[in-house]
Amino acid sequence: MTTPLPNIHIAVMQPAGYVHSLGLLDQARYVRYQLRRLGATVTVAKNRLREDALNIVFGAHLGFPEDWRRRHACIFFNLEQLGDGGAAVSDAYLKLLRTSAVCDYDAANVRAYADDPADVPLLRFLHAPYLEQAESLPLADRPIDLLFFGSMNARRRAFIERIEATGVSVAMFDHPLYGAERDAYIRQSKAVLNCSFYDSARFEQARVFQCLSMGTPVISERRPAAHAPAAFEDAVFWIDPAGNALESFFKQHFATPAYVDEAHRRLAAFREHDPIDDYAELLLFGVGFLQGHGINRLGSGDTGAWRPTHINLGSGKDYRPGWLNLDVQDRAEPDVVLDLSAPLALPLTMDSRYGGQIELAAASIEVLYANNVLEHVPNLTQLMTNALTLLKEGGRFEIEVPYERAMTAWQDPTHVRAMNENSWIYYSEWFWYLGWFEHRFNMIGSSYLDLKLQPCSKENAAFMRVALQKVETTARERTLARTMQADLRLPDDAIFGDDGPEEAVAESVPDTPALTAMPAQTAHAPTHTQVALAD
Repeated sequence: MTTPLPNIHIAVMQPAGYVHSLGLLDQARYVRYQLRRLGATVTVAKNRLREDALNIVFGAHLGFPEDWRRRHACIFFNLEQLGDGGAAVSDAYLKLLRTSAVCDYDAANVRAYADDPADVPLLRFLHAPYLEQAESLPLADRPIDLLFFGSMNARRRAFIERIEATGVSVAMFDHPLYGAERDAYIRQSKAVLNCSFYDSARFEQARVFQCLSMGTPVISERRPAAHAPAAFEDAVFWIDPAGNALESFFKQHFATPAYVDEAHRRLAAFREHDPIDDYAELLLFGVGFLQGHGINRLGSGDTGAWRPTHINLGSGKDYRPGWLNLDVQDRAEPDVVLDLSAPLALPLTMDSRYGGQIELAAASIEVLYANNVLEHVPNLTQLMTNALTLLKEGGRFEIEVPYERAMTAWQDPTHVRAMNENSWIYYSEWFWYLGWFEHRFNMIGSSYLDLKLQPCSKENAAFMRVALQKVETTARERTLARTMQADLRLPDDAIFGDDGPEEAVAESVPDTPALTAMPAQTAHAPTHTQVALAD
């Protein structure tokens, strides 16, 4: 009997506004392609995991909630150069790799986090047929001589300056470009330059495969510590940075007809290599891991609905991993589409768009965050009431809004209000006006932010940041509420009989024409009135 293939979900981690996470899309796309070739159903998303799939996570070094692994089966794809001379990653990331399922592109990285290299599947990035174009600009006619893209440091700068000293122009971007926008320039280049950023000098196959697959040659330095998969040996123009080999290549060979002929041979050689066996091994590894994760989760009893403790009102670019992300717009890809400015019946069980169920209950949330949300909400009173209900006592509502006197207050056509220092009085001092009684908000923090979201003076404020805390009202405050509210808040007292509380007799016997009072019993103290039915 064959084991059915699991659904695969590829997650690309991106801190809010961090453009360089887009550099992971090439590798994520390649893994998706190879696993789809094997028959798997594969989805891709930013910062989102699925409970109903095997998750392959790129970019976890940028931040990953460790407890996410309890509900989500995760394999972490490491693309960082680790070990001596490599990237300065956090201890938290190394711990994550040591205690998780991992795959890698280079065996030299594995020693930094695994005792047995055989436990880590190694995956090559080779030819990507989907990047080929039927019509491409001939190499000799391409307007860019040599293109370099990537982070700059002193050793890369020195390497590029040596090349430019030979008379070859090296083009670089003046701002980060990734994906199709960057690829358009790669397709116009006679070659792409590759040189190491780190002293570890691992070969950047995750960058080079993309260029070669598009039909653009790659010229790469070769340092003694570098090790490249066999598929790249005949595909790349290798240059030893020691001696005069670099100067000789660019002065005598680069961009000549002989170079063009050799480039075509190298590109054709690269197309002959197929790493499908690597990805079949990954899929087999993933099937076993997913089964083990399910058994462990069953044993821990963590199989019911997720009960989040943190809520983010917003999604899209503001999606917060590990939080419950709510939004009113489906295109923002929230965990659940839910409008907290509408009446909310609790407890509430919802299906997540990413698999599994989510349960919301009163007094269950520790932190609720709203970044530039409140100025859009039609019924702000209802939203604040729902927030108060959801938060635990002592829980915080953290808010950022445009400041009323700033240009940011009305720049968005969907704004329905502007906020200032007095916008919070109703939720704290005048809570009774909103019908609140047992709890209210207390302002525990307030500051002004400039356009760069840095603290500033009131005169330079573009935004306000406010922190509200749910607190129990005092006896004096509740007395004030009884005084000011229309509702007297009297309890619905039970009618007490001789044997304890009982329902009113009139309610138990309908259609009674009259009631006759009987003399009070004197055998009991204190006395009470007995009511009997008249005939």
